[in-house]
Amino acid sequence: MCAARRAVPAPTLVTVTVDFLFRVLARFPLAWLHRLGGLAGWLTWRFSPKYARRLEENLARALGREDPAILRAAIREAGRQALELPYVWLRPQDEVLSRIVRVEGAELLERARADGASVLLLTPHLGCFELCAQYCSTHGPITVLFRPPRKAALGPLMEAGRARGNISVAPADVSGVRRLVKALRGGEMVGMLPDQAPGQGEGVWVPFFGKFAWTMTLAARLSEVKGVRVIMLWTERLPRGAGYVLRLSEPAEPIAGSLEERCVAINRAIERLILACPQQYLWGYNRYKRPAGVEPAPAEGRAQ
Repeated sequence: MCAARRAVPAPTLVTVTVDFLFRVLARFPLAWLHRLGGLAGWLTWRFSPKYARRLEENLARALGREDPAILRAAIREAGRQALELPYVWLRPQDEVLSRIVRVEGAELLERARADGASVLLLTPHLGCFELCAQYCSTHGPITVLFRPPRKAALGPLMEAGRARGNISVAPADVSGVRRLVKALRGGEMVGMLPDQAPGQGEGVWVPFFGKFAWTMTLAARLSEVKGVRVIMLWTERLPRGAGYVLRLSEPAEPIAGSLEERCVAINRAIERLILACPQQYLWGYNRYKRPAGVEPAPAEGRAQ
């Protein structure tokens, strides 16, 4: 007797519309998408007071001051990050990767692969972070953590855009974590965004730019896998659609110690990357939110 097939839900009007819009935008030159994105960034900032306030507060906290020039650039870059997604997800992978005009620190990944070591690749919401796994997949199989977006209509596009070539996606649940651990133990690569705000039971309160943030423990736990090498990477968006520069580096301090100490070290490593190009971080992301069921941060004010 044949097993019953899982029913696939019919696409909604919203999903179909978003898919159509993305496929139209994917045909535009990258420079055009970045121009449109800059405008979209300003419109979002202008007509979403909550988003604008969060962006401004998070940026000022990280810099320790208000900087109008960096703020204006951050508003534009947030829109460019959103509008480049159709290009990055839907264009042929070879074409997308050809827009990376320079790679700095490539020897770190090449050496790890030559040694047969497993690699944990940590990428913050900085620059065109969607390109990082695509580049690394040219060096071998990589499994990336997939957390469905808040806007469900983007889910199929996001998953299809990420799961291609040597890239496999693992869901953000127990089965997905097992797949990540298995990949690392098998000497493969694993990639994730370690600055995502996790859910209840998945994080600890540790400082992020001087304020306690509910921080995922998964990256810290994976860094404990025997023989794993941790590499930080991000992709800088160049002006006028000229392409991207991808940068890989080792953490400035060891990712070691207790689980909490590892989380602190990872956050510090992320901070260093962000401060190298603060205008391209997604400051509008609600990094300091407290998920339902999680106790408040241990203290008010700036963390030490």
